Amino acid sequence: MKSPGRTTLCFMFIVIYSSQATLNLNLEPIVHPSILSEHALAEEELLRQKRAVATSGPTAKEYIVEIEISFENTSSLEPIKAYLNNLSFPIQGNSTDLAANILSIEVTTVCRPAGNEVWCSCETGYRWPWERCLHNLTCQGHGGSFSGHGCSCLKRLPPKGPFCQLQGADVTLRMSVRLNVAFPEDLKNSSSALYRSYKTDLETAFWKGYRILPGFKWVTVTGFRPGSVIVTYEVKSTTASPELMHKANEQVIQSLNQTYKMDYNSFQAVTSNETKFSVIPETIFEGDTVTLVCETEVLSSNVSWHHVERHRDIQNSSRFSVYTSILNNMTSVSRLTINSATQADAGEYICKLIIDIFEYESRNKIDISPIKILASEEMKVMCDNNPVSLTCCSEKNVNWSNVEWKQEGKINIPGNPETNPNSSCSRYTIKADGTQCPSGSSGTRVVYTCEFISAHGARGSKDVGVTFTSTGDNPSHKREVHEFLRHVMEMSTVQSTTGISLETSKAREQQANVTITPGPISVSEGQNFSIKCISDVSNFDEVYWNTSAGIKVYRRFYTTRRYPDRAESVLRVGTSTREWNGTYHCIFRYKNSYSVATKDITVHPLPLQSNIMVDPLEASVPCKGSHSFKCCIEEDEDYRVTFQMESLSFPAAKEVNEKQVCYKYNFMGNSTSWCSKNVEMFCYFTNAANNSVRSSSMKLNLVPGKNITCQDPIIGVGEPGKVIQKLCQFSNIPSSPGNPIGGIITYKCEGSRWKVKRNDCISASINSLLRLAKALIRSPSQEEKLPTYLQNLSISTGNVEHEIKSSPGSLGAIINILDLLSTVPTQVNSKMMMHFLSTVNVILGKPILKTWKTLQQQQTNESSQLLDSVERFSRALQSGNSTSLSISHTNVQMKSIVIKTGYPRNYKQNFVFSDSDLWGNVAIDKCQLESLQPGTSIVTVAFPTLKAILAQDMQAKNFADSLVMTTTVSHNITMPFRISMTFKNNNPAGWGLRCVFWNFNLANHTGGWDSSGCYVKKVDGDSISCNCDHLTSFSILMSPDSPDPGSLLKILLDIISYIGLGFSILSLAACLVVESVVWKSVTKNRTSYMRHICIVNIAASLLVADTWFIVAATIHDHHYPLSETACVAATFFIHFFYLSVFFWMLTLGLMLFYRLVFILHDTSKSTQKAIAFSLGYGCPLVISVITVGATQPREVYTRKNACWLNWEDTKALLAFVIPALIIVVVNVTITIVVITKILRPSIGDKPSRQEKSSLFQISKSIGVLTPLLGLTWGFGLATVFQGNSAVFHIIFTLLNAFQGLFILLFGCLWDQKVQEALLNKFSLSRWSSQHSKSTSLGSSTPVFSMSSPISRRLNNLFGKTGTYNVSTPETTSSSLENSSSAYSLLN
Repeated sequence: MKSPGRTTLCFMFIVIYSSQATLNLNLEPIVHPSILSEHALAEEELLRQKRAVATSGPTAKEYIVEIEISFENTSSLEPIKAYLNNLSFPIQGNSTDLAANILSIEVTTVCRPAGNEVWCSCETGYRWPWERCLHNLTCQGHGGSFSGHGCSCLKRLPPKGPFCQLQGADVTLRMSVRLNVAFPEDLKNSSSALYRSYKTDLETAFWKGYRILPGFKWVTVTGFRPGSVIVTYEVKSTTASPELMHKANEQVIQSLNQTYKMDYNSFQAVTSNETKFSVIPETIFEGDTVTLVCETEVLSSNVSWHHVERHRDIQNSSRFSVYTSILNNMTSVSRLTINSATQADAGEYICKLIIDIFEYESRNKIDISPIKILASEEMKVMCDNNPVSLTCCSEKNVNWSNVEWKQEGKINIPGNPETNPNSSCSRYTIKADGTQCPSGSSGTRVVYTCEFISAHGARGSKDVGVTFTSTGDNPSHKREVHEFLRHVMEMSTVQSTTGISLETSKAREQQANVTITPGPISVSEGQNFSIKCISDVSNFDEVYWNTSAGIKVYRRFYTTRRYPDRAESVLRVGTSTREWNGTYHCIFRYKNSYSVATKDITVHPLPLQSNIMVDPLEASVPCKGSHSFKCCIEEDEDYRVTFQMESLSFPAAKEVNEKQVCYKYNFMGNSTSWCSKNVEMFCYFTNAANNSVRSSSMKLNLVPGKNITCQDPIIGVGEPGKVIQKLCQFSNIPSSPGNPIGGIITYKCEGSRWKVKRNDCISASINSLLRLAKALIRSPSQEEKLPTYLQNLSISTGNVEHEIKSSPGSLGAIINILDLLSTVPTQVNSKMMMHFLSTVNVILGKPILKTWKTLQQQQTNESSQLLDSVERFSRALQSGNSTSLSISHTNVQMKSIVIKTGYPRNYKQNFVFSDSDLWGNVAIDKCQLESLQPGTSIVTVAFPTLKAILAQDMQAKNFADSLVMTTTVSHNITMPFRISMTFKNNNPAGWGLRCVFWNFNLANHTGGWDSSGCYVKKVDGDSISCNCDHLTSFSILMSPDSPDPGSLLKILLDIISYIGLGFSILSLAACLVVESVVWKSVTKNRTSYMRHICIVNIAASLLVADTWFIVAATIHDHHYPLSETACVAATFFIHFFYLSVFFWMLTLGLMLFYRLVFILHDTSKSTQKAIAFSLGYGCPLVISVITVGATQPREVYTRKNACWLNWEDTKALLAFVIPALIIVVVNVTITIVVITKILRPSIGDKPSRQEKSSLFQISKSIGVLTPLLGLTWGFGLATVFQGNSAVFHIIFTLLNAFQGLFILLFGCLWDQKVQEALLNKFSLSRWSSQHSKSTSLGSSTPVFSMSSPISRRLNNLFGKTGTYNVSTPETTSSSLENSSSAYSLLN
């Protein structure tokens, strides 16, 4: 074993030896001879021996030599590998005799120290053999997992070798590349000098480039063809990855003279010996289901099939289905299934897989022949009780699945079939006696048919005619028959008794006692029943219900509850059918122990109300006329049927017509008491159990005869404008009684004729499928029946596409069928999904779009119902062992993956519909996938035509002008799930673009487009990127209802925001500079000091908040890396500092309130500062931290389209809105109180002149700042409500963006002391003299003095008039401040 401190490099020479073998490899520049290990010397000795052997051969031979180099310093590893990669090949040996050439040197194995171990890993394209992985320790989490293909890392070098081996067999790549030069004619002549020059230069460049491929052997140019110059060449190596092939192509271009102008994007590679093509079965007959399987060890589902003879690509249809999957993350398997193969399907098929520049192609030819059966066509048989054999043999010796014999004739003479699979013959032995051939039947001909059935569905038959000749009666044969029947009955009794004893024996072994609802259960069809099964043991692994045939009851029909001392399971059936008739077993399983209770259920026949077809639904009858009522069912049972109208009951007459049984009654309106009266007629079916079912009502309107204008023997009579409905099977539309059409047709009396107002008839075949679907969802074994039904539905829908095109009723029926079926499965496999989508593909075809419009004129939710059905069915998809699944049709495509443990990857699916000129893709990032449970299926279904079908919101003019894609996840998701989509842009102007989803809850649950949580991320040329999840401009800081990205309002708000923010930031910085300059002059008493503390912190907090807002906008607009983490940080700081602005405003207001109201209290400056900073920064910090702590772990802290607090998922925005609005209200209240207090001072409330001046400045600041802030956030509150006017957004953005400017003007520069301090600080001597003069005379005022016009107007807001002269600031101290407070107190 290698020392843990050493590094080992193993590489391989490919050497060609000729008559004399010498080898000269110069590694001196990088490897000193002293570091070579003994093992390396031994390898050189082995090399010498191989050379000696090679010298005896006259022809050149190829050898592979493995060399191991060990060295102490791991830093030498990369230089060695770099040196080997930079070598130019071939390396010629001795320059005099050219004895040996080195074709390539490849590093295969690298051993590195890993703690106290040595890990030996394989380079790209190499793996340890499978048997070495079994007998050695593999590296965990470093490619150590192994399958049948080996592993990539071991914890030591195998003591008996070998090193890592090439992965996969050699393949020959047929490649081509284009030279962007004119095509010289000499390149058509392989012996021309130009051809040889091109060939030499290109092969040299190819050799230098492709030698890096694993297992590279050679490359040769095979020719040139026009199209500029297309170079065709072949490369032999093992399988190379697309990344490595791109690197090799780049080196080819670098090594080639630039005059050749080789086009990098034109490289193509075709390989044909990496695809395994198989056909099942080997011998194909007409009618067989043929499966062509194409397997490639390339992870791609982009597989296409082509039929050479028909010159067309194969698409999914009722007869052809293409299903591609990925097995074990290693192999792509594509299956082409041909149902009911015909001879036209014979020929050559091409399976083609394309990934990057590689094209993997495989071809196979299939022959399809009819089944030929040889047999004697006519025979004569004497009815003498002697055995006679009829023999049929197939022309081809095939292992038939079954051979069936049938007979047709006036007499029935069965026989015994015997089939010899080795000879492909079947014998049917008949023994006819006189009892079977009575004298009157002599000469009767019976046709016996032998039918050979292949294992894959093909059927071939041959008829054998047998003429029987009678010889008289044979009584002995009758006795034999009776004896045989008695023997069968005895055997049946013995088997039944044995079964009972076995059940008794098993019951003794059961550990739990199971009791079941006592008494017999006898119900009629349509009624409900329930059975309770109770076990006295609560510990069990599984509870299920079985039929007597061993079929599990669908789990939807029963519930199981566990209690401390028992467990119970209740089987509930809401609508019983005859399928529920039989014996049911309630089974509690614990490990291998079964506790069983049994109950017999008797279901008496009784038609369901929905299966009783009545005529008429509504009719008009003359007062003294008559009308026939009819109730029909599709069965002939012994029912007692009566018609009932009000309290009258009438007997019914029975009429049988093929499979349909009708009961009729002819009503006579011969009484004047009935005239001008509306009555209802019902028919009642009563069965042998005396249970009854009532049909739907038949309405009869008795009208005076003079009002009747429309008359028809089938439709009936009616007055003008009368609208009636009839079941289509009773209308004048042709229908077969054995297979009736369904649906309702509406007639209207216009003039003297009935005209069809609406036709919702359902074709007979689809109506039959609808009845079967309704029966299926009531069946106890619906899961077992569903796959077969889906296959039949897919085939039938494809066959009657022309009927659907002309029948809205048939289209609606199929939608109802799909809706019913989507409620059945708990698990859907790939074949079921394929059949389901095949049906969807038919009804979404472009020829049927007009039928959709007709259907939706009165029923608007059909398209929504279809989409809902597809989503439900997709959620149940289980792909089995495949990690991905792809199904492609013209009008629908589906792609899915299954999340595997330890294998999270980005989910990205692309959809292209060339016929509709639409494309799109769906992407879910890795972090989202990691939150899903292993085994979760993600399914995306794309529709190109559904956009024209889904109902449009006519008020908002919303419609999906693009592909419609739906993505479902099989497991429930508790956290928000981000999904990104890209659509082709069919709206080049870019106006009104919206990302929407279909909300099934809108429009009274009929569905509608909704943009909540979805937004346009990017519009780039012909593509639109959407994120379905929600910051954009300042106006959505409080607004969950943000303007649409790209809209004029949004652009205007952005412009206002950024300009305003620029002014605000400059103003706030200026405010802080002014405060720092005048600080000592304006903070000479406690009140002024605290006021300016508040102003400075308000300005600083708002400055930082505005800066973070710009950072957040930049993150969102430019989508920087790590933007999610940066967005969370930006949101936190914006939230914190904006709250700080408000809490410092609150501190300012409370301080003012305290100084004027609580005049008897005096608090120290340090205490006031502590309270102020706790309130100004402490409270915002607590609120911000709690908000992020409660929401970020669930990733619902920020919005999904902006760096701001979430609204839609958690309402985290309220953590800002509520404190801000409360503070605004408090500050407005304080301002009103303080201003009132100053304007009307109480006796004794006389603060010192300086204090009063400071307090008045505060009141002015609060009075101006708070209303402005209140208005700002008041408009912000208005934007919370959806549907508000754009004016609120604009005003809110305008006021909020210029906040900093307001603080500079009204909070800082409007302060008289600040003005005086600035004038004293920066005035020149002449300004100083003028200032002194104005001070002494009081006749001149500075521009910022309170007597200036601007100040006077602002003072008028507070009811104050007059002038305020600027005075020299007074010098104060702590003693003076205390005396001022005392002065206020005394006065």
